This record gives sequence, structure tokens and C-alpha cells, in this order.
Amino acid sequence: MEILSKNSGHTTGIPYKNWHGKPYYSLDAYCKNTYGEKLYKVALNAGLTCPNRDGTLGTGGCIFCSAGGSGDFAASTADTDSAFEQAFLQSKNSLSGKKTGQKFIAYFQAYTNTYGPVSYLEKVYRLALKEPSVAGISIATRPDCLPDNVMALLCRLKKEYPAKFIWLELGLQTIFESSAAFIRRGYPLSCFEEAVYMLHEAGIPVITHMILGLPHETKEDIISSMEYLNQKPVWGVKLQLLHILKDTDLSFLYEKEPFLYGSYETLALYLDTLIPCLEHLRPNMVIHRVTGDAPKKLLLAPCWSSNKRVVLNTLHRQMKKCGSFQGKHWKATP
Repeated sequence: MEILSKNSGHTTGIPYKNWHGKPYYSLDAYCKNTYGEKLYKVALNAGLTCPNRDGTLGTGGCIFCSAGGSGDFAASTADTDSAFEQAFLQSKNSLSGKKTGQKFIAYFQAYTNTYGPVSYLEKVYRLALKEPSVAGISIATRPDCLPDNVMALLCRLKKEYPAKFIWLELGLQTIFESSAAFIRRGYPLSCFEEAVYMLHEAGIPVITHMILGLPHETKEDIISSMEYLNQKPVWGVKLQLLHILKDTDLSFLYEKEPFLYGSYETLALYLDTLIPCLEHLRPNMVIHRVTGDAPKKLLLAPCWSSNKRVVLNTLHRQMKKCGSFQGKHWKATP
């Protein structure tokens, strides 16, 4: 992945033409540029767990994580052809009403998807990669769950399926150790950095999850987090609004102090942070998410986030009105 320089060809004040009308480089634009169509994610639950839940690091998970391990929309699968096909079809059917193309992203979403026996991981990854309608796989995991044998597997599969991609999604959430301790992340920032460079050397694109709205993090702190990502070989980013979900440890704190743990009471407050984030990210960073999805039955706050279409339309309209775009305030390294 190339980190842009001052001579990258970006014209100040004019967003890139290949963004398909959006004021930032969305995953949708990347897929249309690369595959000629939008790719929808088929969310899968491979039945794995997490070191932050099985007692290795802790038993409660991260403070914001639901019982579904962030895979509340994922269809359960297993290491057999029939079980995978059923789960894949179930997840595709959940896209009913959307005009999908011929290719999909198999998204291993729930819990930590490199945390398990390598033989099992190989089976479920291969089941997805050999599915004709799958353009590639995206694996949600933790940077402290990439041992040598898992890396060897990923590199081997990358060579065996050269026409398909393998993406790794790493849940960083914050660059600040105080916030990391608060959310019970369980690993230091140096662990994330080591994983990013290891994956970069292997030619495996990295997507980084970041949470906007953690208590005590200011807008300036969050912008500095974007500038941090700019300097790393990170290909894509998910900007995740902090959701308060029922029956999480975060929800219990929220019930006591809602103004501290639910800082984005309105969409306008959220956009006041999100737009500067996009303006400071380098323009070749693929934006995989700008808000987040949460099941309505679990969502306590902010309730406005459940209407994703309104969120996106308002964001695009406000950015265009203000002449804002991704990379507007990005400063390339010499």
C-alpha cells in the first residue's frame, strides 16, 4: 500500500473523480473502480470466541461489545459445505430489497476470527474462497491473535487464490492507552503496530476499526488518531460511532451518567467530529464505514443512528455544502 506524498496528484479543493460523487473515498467507490460493481458483505459467524471472553485475557469482552461479539447480523456457519452454503444463503437473503450484483464479500464478523485451531480456520476460509460469487474475504480479528501459523495460512491462501482478496480488520478503537484500559481492549498500541507492519509485509490489506465518542477523548484527540493512521500502512478505516447496547457493561455506566457516555446526542454533534476526521485522513484511505449498524432491539443510544440513510445523506449534503472532502486538511510527509 502506497502512502501518498506531496506529489500524489491531488488537486487542492477538488475531490478525486473516482469517488463516484461522494466527498470521500468509500468502499463502494473502491469496489466499483476495482470490480465494476458494488460488493455487499455477507456477514458470517464461524462459531469462534475471543481471548477477552474465554478467560485468556478476561471474561466480559470489551466494555461496548454485545453478547453476539459484534456479529449480531452474522449467520452461523461451520466447517462443512452444506452448513456454509446455508449460512451464506441466509446472510444473502438478509440483503433482500437491495439491488445486489454478482459478487460478494464473505465477512467473518463475530468475535475474533483468527482465534482458533488453524485447521478449522483453514476449512472455513477455504469454504468462503471457493464460493464462486465471493470476490474475497474480510476477517475481523485482534492484532494480538495473529500467531505465525495463522500468518502462514493467510499467506498460503493468498497465493492459492490470487484472483480473490483477503482483508484483515483490526479492532484498534483508540490510540490512547487510558481509553484502551477503559474499554478493556487488552493489548498495547505497539501490538497493533507490529501486526500492521507484519500484514503489510505479507501484502494483506489492513482495515482499522476506530471508535468516535469514547469518554474523555476530545475532537483534537480523535483528529490526532486520524493523523496517526495516516503514517501507518493502513489501507482502510471504519469510523464507528460509539453505540450503547443493552446488557453491555457500557450500558450500565450509561444509565448512571448518560451525558458522559453518550456524547453524541444528536447527528449534528457527531458530524462535527466525523467531518474533520475525514478531512484529515489521506485521500487514498478507503472509508469502509462512517457510522455503524446496531440492532434496533439492542440499541439504547444514540437512537438517531438507526436511520443509516438519513445519516449518510446528511453527511454528504453537509460536506458538499461546506466544500469539505477527505484529505482537505491532510498534510503529506515530504
